[in-house]
Amino acid sequence: MVSVDNISVVFGGFELFSGVSFMISDRDRIGLTGKNGAGKTTLLKIIHGMIKPGSGSISVPNGISTGYLPQQIKFTDKTSIMEETLLAFKDLRDMEKRISNITEELKGRDDYHSGEYLKMCDILTDLQHEYSIRGGEKYVAEAEQTLTGLGFDRKQFNEPTSSLSGGWRMRIELARILLSEPSVLMLDEPTNHLDIISIQWLESYLNSYQGAVIVVSHDRTFLDNVTNRTLELSLGNIFDYKVPYSSYVLLRKERREHQLAAWRNQQKMIEDNEKFIERFRYKNTKAIQVQSRIKKLEKLDRIVIEEEDTSAISVKFAPAPRSGTIVIEAEGLSKSYGQNEVLRNIDFTVERKEKIAFVGRNGEGKTTFARIIVGELDHTGRLTRGHNLNTGYFAQNQDELLDESLTVFQTIDNIARGDIRTKIRDILGAFLFSGDDIDKKVKVLSGGERSRLALIKLLLEPYNLLVLDEPTNHLDMRSKDILKQALQKYDGTLIVVSHDRYFLNDLTDKIYEFRDKKIREFNGGIYDFMEKINAENLKAFGKRDNIPGMTGAEKSSANKLIYHKKKEDEKYLRKKERSLVAVEEKIERLEKRKAEMDEKLNSHDDAISKPGFFEEYEQITHSLHQEMTNWEKISIEIDRFKAKTGINE
Repeated sequence: MVSVDNISVVFGGFELFSGVSFMISDRDRIGLTGKNGAGKTTLLKIIHGMIKPGSGSISVPNGISTGYLPQQIKFTDKTSIMEETLLAFKDLRDMEKRISNITEELKGRDDYHSGEYLKMCDILTDLQHEYSIRGGEKYVAEAEQTLTGLGFDRKQFNEPTSSLSGGWRMRIELARILLSEPSVLMLDEPTNHLDIISIQWLESYLNSYQGAVIVVSHDRTFLDNVTNRTLELSLGNIFDYKVPYSSYVLLRKERREHQLAAWRNQQKMIEDNEKFIERFRYKNTKAIQVQSRIKKLEKLDRIVIEEEDTSAISVKFAPAPRSGTIVIEAEGLSKSYGQNEVLRNIDFTVERKEKIAFVGRNGEGKTTFARIIVGELDHTGRLTRGHNLNTGYFAQNQDELLDESLTVFQTIDNIARGDIRTKIRDILGAFLFSGDDIDKKVKVLSGGERSRLALIKLLLEPYNLLVLDEPTNHLDMRSKDILKQALQKYDGTLIVVSHDRYFLNDLTDKIYEFRDKKIREFNGGIYDFMEKINAENLKAFGKRDNIPGMTGAEKSSANKLIYHKKKEDEKYLRKKERSLVAVEEKIERLEKRKAEMDEKLNSHDDAISKPGFFEEYEQITHSLHQEMTNWEKISIEIDRFKAKTGINE
């Protein structure tokens, strides 16, 4: 559908791309990955026609359109939320005006049999037919459905966009691009401003999207759920993997191991040849061989390996001083901004060393409650902080609070105390500030670099309560991993607000959902929570399906969600049942082998005196016990899943 042919890009003498070529097919789901600065955003802009490559070409056939959501936008809109969204349907709305104008003109005429009147009737009929075919009767409902999916409440639709934050305006831009349905949809970090529920809705939308999708994202779960192909930009080249992100990581590791082996072999060959040349350069009897080897090295296509970041990845927070058993306790807590009530009558208790997550749609009070906990906002009701509590707080705008006149090193050096001062460079390196980076002024840092620097400041104080509000926004995947590993080892109490499911998984063991001014507690991890919420939503949709006055679009959305969830459940069940069959087959093989060995033991066969016989017998007995336990576990999971979903296969 779209062909990228041998493109090259040079910025200020630095070659960003060199001879990059690939095809985009009509239903591709592509994750575009690579190190920061590899050129991902530049490549999207080239495909969208915003930048021209230095050489090479982009072939886009007639009738093929592209849509691009950048990471940052300068907003100039001065309309309402709905009006801005409906710009996606400009052609249809222009058609509406033409239909309305012609209809009004015909009402004022009485020359019903004139050629001009009949011609206008024909034009009106054609316009009405095209309007109907292109979905003129349902585009407003589609806009409402999309805005709702992205987290807007219906009562907000007529509010001015100027009253919204940048994150919410980005959602409007995303809705507009989705509704315009370009042939190639390109999204640069689309989940940065979304909550978990909206991300899940977007995944479902993209999975049924009729065009091609290219996504740049640091959200692994999102990439795995949306993409089936990964393009990696590395050293100006592109590598094409026909798999989603997690599988790509494994394949890339294998490719790199092969590359390293080839690189080492080549380096050895180069070294041997250079030694020969140096040794015999001035011997006439070896002149021909020397020249031959020089030419060989000159023509050699040298293998280049992308430098891996080998900075220490094991980072620990300072030991947490012991706090009281009850860290935070709230009773009847409420918070309003003027007439806008955000939290109502909240009861909440956190005990020492608990690690919990706040989740829910944006605007439901997660950040407000976090700020109340750390003492930044007043409230009504009771909030008690535990004994000997020392709280560290990372806010979404924490990077804006840094002193821009300082360097990276000075920022940390100013707050470091004692022996930690000798380890500043190591800590900065662990968060990917190396070499000359530590001498950069804060004012020239990117958003991600500022966030990393603000997080490092948290490491240097012995906090026993950490409250982190969206700490992974703008962090790359490696930085997220470093932070997650540090938090997993952290021996204090943790409260984290995050929309990143991969980051939360295996980090927190209790979830609080914020909804309708209240909070609900869920014991378990983030995926346990998502499963419960999906089940509740499906149940609610099932009840709503027959509500009088429910729109056709809402019924269609509900039925579609139920259908897709049923298919997902059936797919999961088939996978589990295949696992059960595989375990049964393994048990059968082990039992057969054990029976053969039992027979040898009972008959005192000579085989039992051979080396390794009893070791094998012990191993088989142990494996058989493990597989029987595994079989029982999977069987219970299948029975429970069938009971929960009502599926009987």
